[in-house]
Amino acid sequence: MTSRERILAAIDHREPDRVPIDLGATPSSGISAIAYGRLNRHLGFGHSQTRIYDVVQQLAQPEDAILDRFKIDAVDLGRTFNTRDEDWRPVTLFDGSTANYPSWFQPAPLADGGWRALAADGTEIAVQLKDMNFFDQTCFPWLDDYPADFSGLPAAMGKVHWAALAHSPWDHAATPGFWQQLRANAIALREQSDRAIMVVVGCNLFEWGTFLRRMDNFLMDLLAEPEHVERLLEALMEIHLATLENVCAAVGDVADICRFGDDLGTDTGPFMAPATYRRFFKAHHARLCDFVHRHSGMRTFLHSCGSIHALLPDLIEAGFDVVNPVQTACRDMDPARLKNEFGRDIAFWGGGADTRATLNHGSAAAVRHDVLERLKIFAPGGGFVFNTIHNILPDVPPANIVAMFDAIEEYNSAGS
Repeated sequence: MTSRERILAAIDHREPDRVPIDLGATPSSGISAIAYGRLNRHLGFGHSQTRIYDVVQQLAQPEDAILDRFKIDAVDLGRTFNTRDEDWRPVTLFDGSTANYPSWFQPAPLADGGWRALAADGTEIAVQLKDMNFFDQTCFPWLDDYPADFSGLPAAMGKVHWAALAHSPWDHAATPGFWQQLRANAIALREQSDRAIMVVVGCNLFEWGTFLRRMDNFLMDLLAEPEHVERLLEALMEIHLATLENVCAAVGDVADICRFGDDLGTDTGPFMAPATYRRFFKAHHARLCDFVHRHSGMRTFLHSCGSIHALLPDLIEAGFDVVNPVQTACRDMDPARLKNEFGRDIAFWGGGADTRATLNHGSAAAVRHDVLERLKIFAPGGGFVFNTIHNILPDVPPANIVAMFDAIEEYNSAGS
């Protein structure tokens, strides 16, 4: 099988020739810049470049040498932008290593050695304090109340760091001819590589409420001010469906997977009761999935952190084909239980290595054991793409990353 065939077979619940693998096809399945630099040095890849394409999460864009070394089967369409040296500028990371930021990203220094990101009008929208591994949101545009009308929603969204500091390709979205360029890039990428192509669209709903109002306020809004929540969601859907119309027209016949995001879970369960999810969000998620399925050949992928076992029946009914990152350390997210209850109805993209304890703090032998045991549960019958449980963070030793991929190769070789 080609990588693309392998990924699509797994999503369609057909067992591929080997377990497909992802590293960096989404901003929730990647690797931090510090960990990436250490990995390259460990491997002796002296000519590598650590290009931080997602500045909020400080994620590196994996280079072809890494993709080839670890037999990665999927890539992010965004990697086809910012390909020239002049698109980047040097930066020194907190561990003293060097990397590159997109040239447009110019945060202001803080006295403690950290950084603050500003909107065009000077509003502080995010900070990265010294030794932090990400930029944290500081501007919540509707913190005090909802506006009388939502005509200012796009401007408010533009002051949230997730949008203002968007990763590629969306850092080019305002450029004339963007959609034509997106299509040309996607066609070129498909011709150059047999890897499955992911287009990351976001289209968050619950999360946008928390970005605009702050988490505590928006959770109370779900119960205390439902009419405002409903108005906000309708306004967001108008924006999201317009985006999807453009995405599907541009690359719906070229890209393979459309990635949505909406973190619905905590460590111990969903942020809300399933009935609340059904009241506010399920029908909207179903409209998003239905639009993609009717107007493209892409599969639908939902990134949702935390314990979402109680919501999975609804997410499946809404039309999601794939769920990520499969946080198995959370309540009710045991791998065998997930595979047994939902493995025929939704594909698991993640859950392949414990990033909370084993990958970062365990021995290489412990990593090998952890990965092999998870593969034995998730891989049979398809419905599984290997990925760590969310991004590989800076504290993960490079030897453990290599041990993880070696374990996948061991499993695949034993089955061939």
